[in-house]
Order: sequence, then C-alpha cells, then structure tokens
Amino acid sequence: MDKFDLEDPLTSLDGHQSDTISALFSSESDHMPSYNYFQCLKTSDFYVSFRQEAISLILQAQYSSNLDPYTQYLAVNYMDRFISWQEIPQGNPWIVRLLVIACISLAAKMKEIHFSFSDFQRDEGFMFDPPAIQRMELLVLDALNWRMRSITPFSFITFFVSLFQLKDPPLTQALKDRATNIIFQARNEINLLEFKPSIIGASALLLACHELFPLQFPSFETSVLSCEYVNEEKMMECFNEMQEMVNNEMSESIVDMVSSSSSTRTPVSVLDCHCSKSENEGTNSTMATTVTPENREIKRRKLNGFCNHSSKMKISQFQPCE
Repeated sequence: MDKFDLEDPLTSLDGHQSDTISALFSSESDHMPSYNYFQCLKTSDFYVSFRQEAISLILQAQYSSNLDPYTQYLAVNYMDRFISWQEIPQGNPWIVRLLVIACISLAAKMKEIHFSFSDFQRDEGFMFDPPAIQRMELLVLDALNWRMRSITPFSFITFFVSLFQLKDPPLTQALKDRATNIIFQARNEINLLEFKPSIIGASALLLACHELFPLQFPSFETSVLSCEYVNEEKMMECFNEMQEMVNNEMSESIVDMVSSSSSTRTPVSVLDCHCSKSENEGTNSTMATTVTPENREIKRRKLNGFCNHSSKMKISQFQPCE
C-alpha cells in the first residue's frame, strides 16, 4: 500500500484529474461521522467529555511520541467515525485511552511513521499490551469498514486553490499554510462536525483569503460558490462558524498573553492549559480519573490483555482480564 497523503487520498485511482475530483466529492460522506453523532454531542455531556479527553490525549502525542499534526488529525478522524457507529459504555475510563492508542497506531501505520506504544503510555495510569491494542485496532477497522484512506478537508485544498488562479507561488503557499492551520484548529469544534470535508476545506481557504487578501476576497468567494459541488447555504453557514471560532481563539490568545506575560510557558504548561480549558467547557466530565501510586500497578496488571479475543465484537464486550 502506498504511503497515505491526506491531500491526495485517491492516489490509487486511475483516470483523469476531473474524474478524481468527482470521486472525492461523491465519496466524502463515507468518511464522516454519522449525523446522529453530531446530535448526540449536542445533547450528551458524556460524549462531549469523552471526545474532549480523546482529543487531548491525541494532542499529547506531539510531546510524548513526536507525532506530526497531520497524523493527529487522521487519528481524530478515525476516533470520531468510530464513536459515531459504536456505543461507548460509561463507567470504564480506560476505554478512551485504549481507543486513542488504537487510532493513533492506525494513523501512524497509514502515514508510515513510527509510533511507540510504550513512549505514549509512559506517564499513564493504564498500560495495554500489543495484543489488546491490536484487537482494538481491528474493532476500529471493522466499524470504519476498512476505509482508512480518509477524505478530509486537506483533500480539497489544491482543487479550490486552483479556482483562485493565483500567479505567485509564495502567496499561494501562504494561503495554503493559513488554511491548514485553521483546519487543524477546527478539529476541536463540535459545531463543524456536521459539515462535509469539502465545505470545511473551502471555508478555511476563504477565511484565509479574507485575512491575507481582503481586496481579492469577493472574487475568491465567487469562484468557490460557483463550483458545481458546493452548497452555497452550507458554505456560508460553515464560514460563519469558522470565523467565530478564529475570533474566539484570537481573543483567548490575547488574554493568555496578558495573564502569562510574567510567567514561563512550556509545551507542558500550554497543554495543561488546553486540557483545563476543555474540561471547563464540558459539564460533569465522567472521564476524569485519579491514579494514585497505590492503584497504579494494579491497573497496569489488570489491563494487560483482554479475555475476549474476537475482533467481531462491540466495545461493551471488552472487559479487563482479572
């Protein structure tokens, strides 16, 4: 299997470029979480807390395992799609950690990069052995129907940029870079989960255009909205949500800069701040777990493997071996 590129997920397809673009737009819904998942996150504190903790754990891999943002994004995509098709039992705080490890592992395999289970779990209270992780990987693969070459917003960047007909390569790259950062930021936003990857990608590019080339923005907007694959109503709704997200992030960054001007900020302290912020956004988080020195070793022993070795199972059937 070829190394997976989020910007070119259909490299194995033959044919003309136009056929590839059509295939991207026609297949993108197969790589999204179910619509019920979005509604569930709107009404369930448990699933909001579960998702927040999962994303925080995936982001930690940047420090513990030197994981790049694209692999993290792919892992979040797998995680969201899995949760949308699998009922998550409550009262088992180890499930979120096992699921995160499996999703990161699968994303790393697709990107052909090294991911160390032991490095990632070094400071965690739960330890999982390779067979347990592999069984969870199979469960994820089954739930996703083995569609691992995910179509994401990055898959549409090159296509939409081509509509702008920019002549200056550095400006084009600056536009792509800013849109990419916005897409990374958008992965945390529940309100953006209802939109198709193409709409998110187009919205991120338009927002980047609005910031970098305000005078050219009207013509860029016209180019995108004239595309036969774009739903104008959804496009504008997504753009407005994304613009609000960026504005809120800028306001929070200014507050953080002012409040921390006399303190030293490290990657760890920034991550702690991010996690605390996520916990405060949810209510009654059921995923928080305190691991004391006394029970740490007990948890390590109990979670080294699962009793049921079948990959064709629901996550509720996963039980730690005694």
